[in-house]
Amino acid sequence: MSGHCHHHDAPTTARLRRVLIVVLIINAGMFAVEITAGLAAKSVSLQADALDFLGDAATYAITLFVLTMSLRWRAGAALLKGISMGLFGLFVIAAAVWQAITGTLPGFEIMGTIGFAALTANVVCALLLIRFREGDSNMRSVWLCSRNDAISNVAVMIAAAGVFATDTGWPDIAVAAVMATLALTASWQVVRHALEELRGGDTVTVSPGA
Repeated sequence: MSGHCHHHDAPTTARLRRVLIVVLIINAGMFAVEITAGLAAKSVSLQADALDFLGDAATYAITLFVLTMSLRWRAGAALLKGISMGLFGLFVIAAAVWQAITGTLPGFEIMGTIGFAALTANVVCALLLIRFREGDSNMRSVWLCSRNDAISNVAVMIAAAGVFATDTGWPDIAVAAVMATLALTASWQVVRHALEELRGGDTVTVSPGA
């Protein structure tokens, strides 16, 4: 095991573990709420965001598991999460295409209400995680998930207003495309950083942000 495997500051690691448990609970709860609302509203952007909450809950669970392990283990977990973020992006693209083909009109009232609730949840998570965003690839993937989710929630609310104004599903589809782009971009960043660490080119450890 390399010499930099245990450079975590114990108090920092303990604080991070508590934060990860909180955001894991928030994300799991919001998945249940948003997937129910997304299916009821027939909104592809809400369903996609719900799946993102589920993916994030899994991300935080994995991060908790590898938190005190070697950099190689943490980088491996980040690589897995980066790939899953990319698959999420591809799923959203497929769902958006299906929505365009079927011409479904989503319920803008549910979209707006749940979008705001999801935004609140993600802003709380982002504020809790922001001090740890400059850590290794594993922690960077956690921060990127939270940041992207907040951006996506704002987009869902904009889509709800667009559906109301145009009486079409195209704003919902457009937001799904934005969410897919965010997921694919973040996936590339996390995978690239994780591969650098696995090759031994990066020895960053978890530390509080500035």
